[in-house]
Amino acid sequence: MGLFSKIADRIFGRKDAPAASTPAAPARPAAVIFTGSEHDPKVSPPAHNPAPAASAPAQPAAPVDVEAVLTGLAAENGGPSDWRHSIVDLLKLLDLDSSLEARKELAAELDVNAGAHGSAEQNIALHRAVMRKLAENGGKVPDDLKD
Repeated sequence: MGLFSKIADRIFGRKDAPAASTPAAPARPAAVIFTGSEHDPKVSPPAHNPAPAASAPAQPAAPVDVEAVLTGLAAENGGPSDWRHSIVDLLKLLDLDSSLEARKELAAELDVNAGAHGSAEQNIALHRAVMRKLAENGGKVPDDLKD
């Protein structure tokens, strides 16, 4: 799973998504016992192959307010955070790896080629790319965070 997927999971409320959202396969009865109604034309027989349960949608049903989620996380943490401008602060707020190596991987994943690795130019471009990608994936992101 790439770093952007982890960012999206944390913001869209799927922090523990892989384990929690995997639907269990419906249990199949070992045997069906019919009572005298199996030959009654007014009674429908039980389904031998029930329809599979609908899987959870990949996208949130309604756009997630990214700014509200991140502001709430910052308030919960209580410490100062410049997540609105800093990719490092954004990653730290989401409790993700903010190292230069992680940011290099994120730059490759999002095809960000601005400035040298770790430079202010690249970090700003990374932050904007993350915000744009969140918007593309069901997030409601203010224009000033994408531009």
